[in-house]
Amino acid sequence: MPAEQNASDAPGASGSSEAPERPEDITVRDAVSAPDAEGRPRRATRRFPLFTRDTARPEGGGRAAPGDAPAPARQWPILAVLLTVGLGLLVTATDQFRLGTLLIGVALVAGALLRWLVRNVGMLAVRSRFTDIVTYGGLGLAIVLLALMVQPEPKLRIPFLADLLHFTISG
Repeated sequence: MPAEQNASDAPGASGSSEAPERPEDITVRDAVSAPDAEGRPRRATRRFPLFTRDTARPEGGGRAAPGDAPAPARQWPILAVLLTVGLGLLVTATDQFRLGTLLIGVALVAGALLRWLVRNVGMLAVRSRFTDIVTYGGLGLAIVLLALMVQPEPKLRIPFLADLLHFTISG
């Protein structure tokens, strides 16, 4: 008989009410470690499993306030960022484009600062701390720079951008 048994060859595999499967009956084809709570061997390989069954919570992804606090208080960092972005969108809708987009960019930069300085930021933590800071900060700075360069009467002028624009249009 081969060393590896098929599941259909194992005792109790036919669906009958025979004795439950014993650890000796389990065939393992890859590296294993100590058995789990049910006595089955666990994977000890560093390879990723074929199917992901759960994901780890990002660093800082716990509650931002104790569990007995009301829901808005537990998630104050994401609420502060979202309310500021909402205010920026409202200001933009009232024909104050530059001010509204500045508020949106500043909200994202503030989100990056919160992610960097506050230990538990609740749902503001989406990925690793580094990735969140780079993403929030980079997008926020880009939005702020674009808001400052918007026409008419830009508050920020970058000379090589005008030359680059003229070169691409004329050439």
